[in-house]
Amino acid sequence: MSTVDETRVPFRSGHTWVRITRPDAPHEGALPLIVLHGGPGFSHDYLRSLAELADTTGRTVVHYDQYGCGRSTHEPDAPADFWTPELFVEEFHTVLAALGIERAHVLGQSWGGMLGAEIAVLRPANVASLQICNSPAAMDLWSQAAAALREELPTEVREALERHEADGSYDDPEYLAASREYDRRHVVRMDPTPQDYLDSVANVDADPTVYHTMNGPNEFHVIGTMRDWTIIDRLPRIEVPTLVLAGEFDEAQPITWQPFAEHIPGARSVVIADASHCSHLEKPEEFRAIVTEFLAGADRLADPDTATTEVSA
Repeated sequence: MSTVDETRVPFRSGHTWVRITRPDAPHEGALPLIVLHGGPGFSHDYLRSLAELADTTGRTVVHYDQYGCGRSTHEPDAPADFWTPELFVEEFHTVLAALGIERAHVLGQSWGGMLGAEIAVLRPANVASLQICNSPAAMDLWSQAAAALREELPTEVREALERHEADGSYDDPEYLAASREYDRRHVVRMDPTPQDYLDSVANVDADPTVYHTMNGPNEFHVIGTMRDWTIIDRLPRIEVPTLVLAGEFDEAQPITWQPFAEHIPGARSVVIADASHCSHLEKPEEFRAIVTEFLAGADRLADPDTATTEVSA
């Protein structure tokens, strides 16, 4: 059985909350895995099942709630320009340094994959590989995919979305119900919705500052500060082994993630059948098998002299 520790890493004017899962039987050369959650503005909860990779792959798995999210310090009065990709790139390196991690694999889901790419294009020595899961390479592509998926919704649902978006009544029960229909098809195709996901949603509801500022009111109406974000022209700078993963019914449709596969040298892409945005919850065994195989290969490519499997709390 793995052991779990929690700690707080000082960051900016507050702290970042970190959860460390260590395997009972570490595998030699198995680098730590850092898991980056989505949003921006969610918390790690909906990804905590990935801690099972600690025992199955013999490596330390690190989750953390990004600044402004979950159990980390919140800044509800911070100006909009405080919340930038650069802030979260800085936080990533601060966490790894505090834990004494010299090199690790990075798995980012949704916004976490975007953040992972932002980290990897800078070619830091502490990143051994990158897994981009259910993520877009540009937000205009995300919006295009969302528009196409919205066209497939029932007429009354589409009309409700359009009506409330026109007058900005995003908290109207009718709008929220229509949004849930989109989520049911393309975000979490499970009934009932897993508690891990509900826990992350509850954290966003308690303080939506980061999500509303950077993204917008929901998954498909992107009007926040990230609406023009793109990393496509920088992707050739990524030099580490990269896995690009998505679900068949994902709101991250192929148009959104194909630039990762096309522009990152040697990138491998996988689509999980009958899954959507939360592929790791809907098809957990298949998801973990794909990740495990990729990590084993990435470990073999990593320089063993830089491997650090002991992580300090």
